[in-house]
Amino acid sequence: MDQYSYRTISVPAEGLYKEKGSKFIALAYPVESVKQCKDILGELKKEHYNARHHCYAYRINAADEQVRSNDDGEPSGTAGKPILNQIYSFELFNVMVVVIRYFGGTKLGVSGLINAYKTSARAALSNADIIIVHPAEEVELHFDHPLMNSVMRIIKEEKLKVNGQFYDKKYVIKLTVKKSLLNRVALRLEKLRGVELKILKNN
Repeated sequence: MDQYSYRTISVPAEGLYKEKGSKFIALAYPVESVKQCKDILGELKKEHYNARHHCYAYRINAADEQVRSNDDGEPSGTAGKPILNQIYSFELFNVMVVVIRYFGGTKLGVSGLINAYKTSARAALSNADIIIVHPAEEVELHFDHPLMNSVMRIIKEEKLKVNGQFYDKKYVIKLTVKKSLLNRVALRLEKLRGVELKILKNN
């Protein structure tokens, strides 16, 4: 993988672990923001309102990492951290794992809890569809007609995705360019002298 690409999961996944009557339901989600994590947690607390604990961990944004774990009333370090360590173990970003515990009446002890949260989180991530994401930029090229063939040759050689093109005093082509290719593509276009490249937004 290049320096911009990262591993994540494509769709939600689930895992289950049972120990001495307690049930640990692990739910893994692909996420893009802290707000999304809070929304998911809020919905799960409504859905599983009679569960004893809703412990979680998330790791967001490969470029500027945001990480958090929460024990939600379990002894410190016995729930959130083991969940987070599984996210690290699978080398994932933009992932949240929530483990919902229905208490079975028998205490598991510190080592038992750590094992239960670790095992259930690992089960969910093992069941997940792991993908590699290649972040990209949306860009616009502005240039005059004589440069059309040269510009199109670079687009073809670099296998860039064309999202649209039109004429407005100059030719304008909209492209999606992987971040890993952006510098190289920009340098090639710069050599043509007369091509203006504008970055529109991050993906």
